[in-house]
Amino acid sequence: MFPRLFQIGSYSQATYGVLVALAFLLALTVIAHLARRASLNGDIVVKLGILCGLSAIVGAKIMMYLIDIQDYIRNPREIFSLASLQAGGVFYGGLIAALIAAAVYMRRHHLPALPTADVFAPGIALGHGIGRLGCFAAGCCWGLPTSLPWGVTYTNPLSQQLVGVPLGVRLHPTQLYESAAEFLIFGILYWRIRRQHAPGAIISLYLILYSAVRFLVEFVRYHEQPNPLGGPLNTSQWISLALIALGAAYFLRNVGRASTPAAGLQTRSR
Repeated sequence: MFPRLFQIGSYSQATYGVLVALAFLLALTVIAHLARRASLNGDIVVKLGILCGLSAIVGAKIMMYLIDIQDYIRNPREIFSLASLQAGGVFYGGLIAALIAAAVYMRRHHLPALPTADVFAPGIALGHGIGRLGCFAAGCCWGLPTSLPWGVTYTNPLSQQLVGVPLGVRLHPTQLYESAAEFLIFGILYWRIRRQHAPGAIISLYLILYSAVRFLVEFVRYHEQPNPLGGPLNTSQWISLALIALGAAYFLRNVGRASTPAAGLQTRSR
């Protein structure tokens, strides 16, 4: 669509890279603001955000290689190809890596796990929504062919060269589906976190909402490689179902805890 923002001589700037950098900065700004509201150490939380961002980049790449491992085994040179190096990777791999890094960091710096995770959730949603606009500009993570009127057609040969998106074919704008959903999720989480909530309620709500969106979008997203697990659901959809279950179990548990004191006070007041 618009893979290159500008070119000066031999130097070119990818649109994807600019939008990802913008996403990271805005996400950190939101996280720092919410951390101060939650009386958390802002400097430590911002450093945690930077660590999570770097971990997410590595984790997303690793999962991308693991999912397409058969193809990389057949063509090992593709591991270091321009397309592979510029690809954003698999979001779930980045999320898992960031969670592991965050757990270690929070334990070392004595940050409360659930309140810290809660202030990160809206920032993650906002950053991911902007990042998906970068995917749309580059052409990666494209959708299946469609006859729907809002289908998009890529015509820039550079997009095909970099990420392999087909040209001249109307496709589901899966990147925009996910981006719009993430902006909506950000709005919901930002509204919810500014109100009374049990620790962990915001991050668990994020896991439920985003995973549900990702599960559905995967049905109209193109996958070049065969499903490594077989069956109607791919790896991302199985991860989505697991995170929905995890988030729902924790969310319902927190709702129960939050309502218990109020119920007890009403009983004693009678």
